[in-house]
Amino acid sequence: MKIITVLGARPQFIKAAVVSKCIAAETGIYEIIVHTGQHYDTKMSDVFFRELKMPTPKYNLGIGSASHGKQTARMLEGIEEIILDERPDVLMVYGDTNSTLAGALAASKLHVPVIHVEAGLRSYNKLMPEEQNRILTDHISDTLFCPTQTAINNLFKEGISKRAYNTGDVMYDSVLAYKAIAEKYYPFGQVIRHIEIYPRMEKNCAQKPCELESGKYYLTTIHRAENTDDIIKLQIILESLDCLDIPVVFLVHPRTIKMITESLSENDYDNIIFAEPVSYLEMLTLLSNARKVLTDSGGLQKEAYFSEIPCITLRDQTEWIETLDGNWNILSPIDKHSILGKVLDIIPETSILNKNYFGNGNAASRIVDIIRASY
Repeated sequence: MKIITVLGARPQFIKAAVVSKCIAAETGIYEIIVHTGQHYDTKMSDVFFRELKMPTPKYNLGIGSASHGKQTARMLEGIEEIILDERPDVLMVYGDTNSTLAGALAASKLHVPVIHVEAGLRSYNKLMPEEQNRILTDHISDTLFCPTQTAINNLFKEGISKRAYNTGDVMYDSVLAYKAIAEKYYPFGQVIRHIEIYPRMEKNCAQKPCELESGKYYLTTIHRAENTDDIIKLQIILESLDCLDIPVVFLVHPRTIKMITESLSENDYDNIIFAEPVSYLEMLTLLSNARKVLTDSGGLQKEAYFSEIPCITLRDQTEWIETLDGNWNILSPIDKHSILGKVLDIIPETSILNKNYFGNGNAASRIVDIIRASY
């Protein structure tokens, strides 16, 4: 059996790592990885393949940044050519990026069965490109691997649950598999010493990263267009972070730092450490030692939940509703008073933390078993 796996962004590398490992252990299954190049910065791409010991992509389309239409169209063209050359039995995609949709469309048009890992998620906000991508991908996929029962229920409402399986969450597999490795080989002191501050933002930092102590900083990532492309929202987020009671380690997406330095560089945010992206294992260390997390990332919401770190999600809705139980994850609009209040006042209920929402940590092996039996 020949499987083409299409990847393009940091969260997909993390999810695919555990599945690809299970595929490699099987006889009679050959995986070809196609990297669209949606994330092309070394710290957002190459480091994950090295660190997670993933197979090197056979193809890298090198698409890079562009508008949604141009980026998806270029991916569609490149993936179509690869499918025609390789003639796979199935094509597998992950998550909800433009790479996900392009891979699914290219395969579906050529009558190659499509497998969607992390299917069935819904925020019910179609202004989000990710919501559009996941809905379209689900409806043209032949096999849908869902991380939660909620995802299965969503597909049932849309009439496509007959080809869906609740396998559990592959990201939970990843956290379980790599957390011990991170603790052993990436200790907190080492990771903190090697954090790199964006050069143009060094003057803002009142505290050096190496001076941070475990449990005495907040960890932040902000990358969604609804927050980063709206300069007013981005400014409110930065002003809120700057007013918090302890320092904030803000791991900044390259696109976001461009917005900050070009539009908000006149402001000094001395409570914020504007740091370059880190590897997955380094991220697990920073996460497990943070007091709380502030993010708009779907993946980091779950990773915080799995690591028992409270999270404030800077969005009006989340596709990961299970994490909201017991105040382990709190939604906040982009409002300074709301953000500060929820970060400083909300205390999670330690008795309510049900990781079984996301399976038992064997999602990857279940996925590979189902693929083998189905194709």
